[in-house]
Amino acid sequence: MINKKVIEYVEAIVVALAIAMFIRTFIVQPYTIPSGSMMNTLIKGDCVLVNKFVYGIKIPFTNEYLVNIGEPARGDIVVFEYPLDRSKDYIKRIVGLPGDTIAVHNKQLYVNGSRVDEPYVIHIHPNVQLPQDNFGPITVPEGEYFMMGDNRDDSADSRVWGTVKRNLIVGKAWRLYWSWGSITDIRWDRIGKKVE
Repeated sequence: MINKKVIEYVEAIVVALAIAMFIRTFIVQPYTIPSGSMMNTLIKGDCVLVNKFVYGIKIPFTNEYLVNIGEPARGDIVVFEYPLDRSKDYIKRIVGLPGDTIAVHNKQLYVNGSRVDEPYVIHIHPNVQLPQDNFGPITVPEGEYFMMGDNRDDSADSRVWGTVKRNLIVGKAWRLYWSWGSITDIRWDRIGKKVE
């Protein structure tokens, strides 16, 4: 006969796993920054909590919304399924909303003909003209978003692979819960920092 204590432990583990799966599916999901494309806002080794609830509730294991809560906004940093390989997640900043006209001239972003002030952007090659330094203009299709990395000279983004459909957005990056370069390089000053 199975010990009563064992049954209690199994029940506790099953309940804990169910709660964890519910939270990860509907509310918040961890994501680790794999590259330098969002420097200096996010750096390689940052671990981010992604708010999945902020834009709506999706039907589990699909990209269809059960309830729409809010719309992604220009400036939001979001995790989304990479349009060319949906098994991969990417993280970028939304710079263009549906219907916006996007252009880049000599590394400077223009939205609807107006120059955009972006104090968070860095250029690691400021004096080198790269193919993505001049782009567009294009109009963002309805229901889609234009994404760019903050490290503009080292970011494969919508300038390269196009816009992102709204239903591919996983959620909005919310807060750093951990950051490290290695086991001996823990970035204590970044832990708990709000992502913006």
